[in-house]
Amino acid sequence: MKAMICRQWGGPEDLKLEDVEPAALKPGQVRIGIKAAGVSFATTLVIAGKYQRRPPFPFAPGTEVSGVVTEVAPGCKRLKVGDEVVAVLDWGGLAEEAVAYEVNVFPKPKTVGFVEAIQLAISYPTSGGALTWSMALDVQKGQTLLVHAAAGGVGMAAVEIGKILGATVIATAGGARKTAFAKARGADHVIDYTSQDFRDEVLKLTGGRGVDRVYDPVGGDVFTQSLRCMAVESRICPIGFAGGTIPQIPANILLVKTIAVTGFNYGYYVGWSPHDARFEQADRTFALMERIRGWCEAGQCRPHVDRTFRLDQAAEAMRALLERSVTGRVAIVMA
Repeated sequence: MKAMICRQWGGPEDLKLEDVEPAALKPGQVRIGIKAAGVSFATTLVIAGKYQRRPPFPFAPGTEVSGVVTEVAPGCKRLKVGDEVVAVLDWGGLAEEAVAYEVNVFPKPKTVGFVEAIQLAISYPTSGGALTWSMALDVQKGQTLLVHAAAGGVGMAAVEIGKILGATVIATAGGARKTAFAKARGADHVIDYTSQDFRDEVLKLTGGRGVDRVYDPVGGDVFTQSLRCMAVESRICPIGFAGGTIPQIPANILLVKTIAVTGFNYGYYVGWSPHDARFEQADRTFALMERIRGWCEAGQCRPHVDRTFRLDQAAEAMRALLERSVTGRVAIVMA
């Protein structure tokens, strides 16, 4: 099969399209003929050796795919050959086929195409878990939710899910195209952080009270300034540091305003942490994915792909992400 292979830490241009042998199927795994695969900011960190997980060389990067089950190993009970699925991988997504543990493979909603479905592997469950699980934001009807980077993959999902949960959503994004995109996904208010101070705008929109919940994939100064426009007894959830800087949390603000910081790492629930929790957390991830599938089939979640690329154009897709010219996601589509 053909795959984009990483043989050394580096940039997108260091990936090479190669013919490689398909991976062997282990008990409890399924083989998937890939229709589409996702690339994200995290993918660029993985190939640079800057992510918390470092796959063994050589490897194909990519952790989110959609496709059709072509083979099922002993021990699998939920899936059969021919099923249309979305899957979370440890790595190996930028290839014509991949293997995944059945516990990390989920039915594709009938209303969502293979290209758009890549977002249902990680982006939507990341936002869904962060917004609905009690140990994270646990957004309730009537609350005000601030979503940063709302034109990105996880931000877009957070806007949609926030509205489903009954929150008033304030979204931040950069530039006219991205703010219009966030508004079209359902945000009640949109702030252009390239021309507006989001802290001041949030306080104006909330009558000085501040927001109840903050969803932050950016980090850095965005996190710090968010603390200054939050209500008493509110919560903020860091889910990534796309801005490139990990914030140092000012504990005095947490104390004075009784703010809770509730980090959320969806990777823990799909086997990406030193303690592989994908099997013991399966009931929780299955329930979350069923909920997301229901939202999709009801038309409440509308995954969006900005543009598609061929497998041999994976480096170009990553550069588009790094240039921040994308709304929603980009997808690699197999021939």
